Amino acid sequence: MDATDPADAVHRIHDVLAAARAGTAGQDQLLAALAGLRLLRDELAGWEPELITAARGAGASWVALAPALGVASRQAAERRYLRLQPSDTGERTGEARVGAERDRRAGDRAVADWARRNSADLRRLAGQVSALDGLSPAAQESADRIGAALGDDDPATLLPPLAAARPHLADDHAGLAERVGEIAEHTDRLRRDAAGRRLARE
Repeated sequence: MDATDPADAVHRIHDVLAAARAGTAGQDQLLAALAGLRLLRDELAGWEPELITAARGAGASWVALAPALGVASRQAAERRYLRLQPSDTGERTGEARVGAERDRRAGDRAVADWARRNSADLRRLAGQVSALDGLSPAAQESADRIGAALGDDDPATLLPPLAAARPHLADDHAGLAERVGEIAEHTDRLRRDAAGRRLARE
């Protein structure tokens, strides 16, 4: 049974089910209906995360999505979405994807908190890098991105362009490159520690 047309597949499966209830369905019909039901279930399962993504893009909150998904809270709605989403980072199960996303968020919070506490030092370093002269075109592009990030109220936005600039600083500005590298290593450690603390609480 081909389930590429979901509406048609539902009708055919329903017909076989009616025959089964009447005791008139043959084995081949029943097996075909079961195979079609599996294909239909797989296709419908793929629609749900796509529709959730579209609803979020249209402005729907997790609170609004929860009853539509048949769950009781915004946390449960988001958790369901993460379970259904394909993984970009190699996690094989829904629970692993939920854990990976929670680790990422815990790490982001830890890094953002650190960046706020060290805002003055970060901005000073970013100002020094963005003010360098005689840079190669690629290095200048990195420095310009840092300069643009300096205009953001959130100091954590400085971290990605600083990290991207590090390779361009290594030859002629080793001291600055070393300081950027130390920050990158520290924020990586903050992310790992935050993930470890989250796991310890579960």
